[in-house]
Amino acid sequence: MSLTTNTAAAASTAAQLTETENRAPKINRNPFAGRSGTEENKAVNWTLFGILSLGAVFMAAPLLWMLSTSLKTKDAVYSLPPQWIPDPFVWDNYVRVFDDTYVLSGIKNSLIVAGTVTIIGTVFSALAAFALAKLRLPGKNAIFIALLSGMMVPFPTLMIPQFVLFSNLGWVDTLLPLIVPVILGNVIMIFFLRQYLHNVPDGLVEAAKIDGASYLRIFWTIIVPLIRPAIAAQFILWFMAVWNDYLAPIIYLNSPEKQTLQVVIANMNVQYATQRDYPLIMTASVISVLPILVVFLIFQRQIIESVALTGSKV
Repeated sequence: MSLTTNTAAAASTAAQLTETENRAPKINRNPFAGRSGTEENKAVNWTLFGILSLGAVFMAAPLLWMLSTSLKTKDAVYSLPPQWIPDPFVWDNYVRVFDDTYVLSGIKNSLIVAGTVTIIGTVFSALAAFALAKLRLPGKNAIFIALLSGMMVPFPTLMIPQFVLFSNLGWVDTLLPLIVPVILGNVIMIFFLRQYLHNVPDGLVEAAKIDGASYLRIFWTIIVPLIRPAIAAQFILWFMAVWNDYLAPIIYLNSPEKQTLQVVIANMNVQYATQRDYPLIMTASVISVLPILVVFLIFQRQIIESVALTGSKV
């Protein structure tokens, strides 16, 4: 049999096999990819979407009512049925709140306290977390446990000793008692960043040390970019806590022009509630929410990355 004959026979056999495979019924190897499964998944997704949308409406309703009330007249607040859309819109409330109250000085004081504490404190917290996680320090575990033990001491037990101390230092009725005790770091942030840094391979730090980099350079050029999402998430939580703090400012601040925004709003509640001027109070409340929204919008990408990277190896 010649080579041409063998080639023709092989081609004929291959053609028969191909035709047989085409005639054979195709088996669906994914039993979950059927039409019913897809429809069931769509139904589940729409159900979850409906439940979450309903929850979002209930959560957003107080904020929308606050915004609506800030644009109403005094009488419109008590109208029945309630007015969700003000008629008319009273933009003058946002002018009066700066002219007739201490809101402007409250915003300035709150920004000074929250900005100073969170920005400088975040740097020190990240440095402390890096040292406790990656540096070979004697007794670093004992130091870490001591820091965590401090979280178990409630603030009310420290109020009187701290007030006596700051009074002797002449810091009462100043912003220093709100800044100095927490400017060197936040134990919760240190704990969170330390746990996050355990996902960073030690080989990166060792390789940088072999190349001659100092620990500060390793921290700024290698560690910070890797833990930036975690820093952003903790920064927002800390900023919200300091911005919304009421107990410490009401203890140490007496002069109206030195009070933070939350104390100013609380005093407005006492002063203007008797005059039924709730639109002015709600206007100040809307203004107090804006900085937190701005900070969240700036760092929202890092927050999403922090959630997405949780539990994964860097």
